[in-house]
Amino acid sequence: MKKHLLLFLLASATYAASAQDNRTPYLTRSLAADGIKNVFVNTSGGSISVAGGQEPRLEVYIVGNNNQDLTKDEIKKRLNEDYTLDISVHDGELHATAKQKHNISNWKRSLSIGFKVYVPKQVATNLNTSGGSISLDNLTGTQQFETSGGSLNVNALTGVIRGETSGGSIKVSNSKQDINLTTSGGSITASNCSGKIKLETSGGSLKLDNLKGYINATTSGGSITGSQIDGELITGTSGGSVNLAAISGSLDASTSGGSVHADMVRVGKYVKLESSSGHVDLNVPAGASMDLDLRADRVTYNLTGTFSGEKSKDKVVGKVNGGGSIVEVRGNGSISISTR
Repeated sequence: MKKHLLLFLLASATYAASAQDNRTPYLTRSLAADGIKNVFVNTSGGSISVAGGQEPRLEVYIVGNNNQDLTKDEIKKRLNEDYTLDISVHDGELHATAKQKHNISNWKRSLSIGFKVYVPKQVATNLNTSGGSISLDNLTGTQQFETSGGSLNVNALTGVIRGETSGGSIKVSNSKQDINLTTSGGSITASNCSGKIKLETSGGSLKLDNLKGYINATTSGGSITGSQIDGELITGTSGGSVNLAAISGSLDASTSGGSVHADMVRVGKYVKLESSSGHVDLNVPAGASMDLDLRADRVTYNLTGTFSGEKSKDKVVGKVNGGGSIVEVRGNGSISISTR
């Protein structure tokens, strides 16, 4: 049976409304009997959060522009005049939408309408807000979410994860399988994640910690730091330094405007490092078997083990311990390669 809520039904018995502030929902609806499997939320200015494994319910939060302290009656009046608030449940799908009926000429009358959704863990989402943050926690399934100006906070997700923000930061933790997150102007922090991971920012820093799998993380203007990464890491920046520690596997790291430091616990199939204007330091484990191709203004070689090949001030090309992993390093400044 389809259940449908429009604004003029907010006072019905199936909904509990209360005074609005930053902690109290404007209205709450139980979802315990609805068997929610999919969540669709779209709002023009508020934040959205979806959390799994809790008592199923929907909470709507409404505040005035710039957090104006409005009475419940004033909120209801503005909603009736300027907004459409539509909530429906059908066949396990929750749809919640808040949008303006028309252009609001007086910005002081605008409202921020946010949603908090609590559902079973096995739920897919499709979320969109034009100005608020998005938070997802403890879910399994396909998650798609986008905001035009807020941050993204992702924790304990498993499945296909696709998120985008036009101007906020991104934090992802304790998640796995297939992760693709993008921001046009904020920093990205990723920790305790595994699987196929793609992270991209056009202007912020990257901080990577305890990641496993295939990781592609790039920024157009910030620094990159990483530690405890196992698998294959491809990373680069157009304007900052790169500092990587405890890396196991294959590595491709580059910068156009800073230095590169990489400390390898285990060398995989390849290591490629490049800096257009700074120095490059590479530490590798003792006994590693490698094919080296190091070229810069000055190359410092300090490895244990047997070497065969060519060494000069600006180039080292040859095999270490009989050859093996491909190690290519390029720099316009100096390069140093050493045993850990």
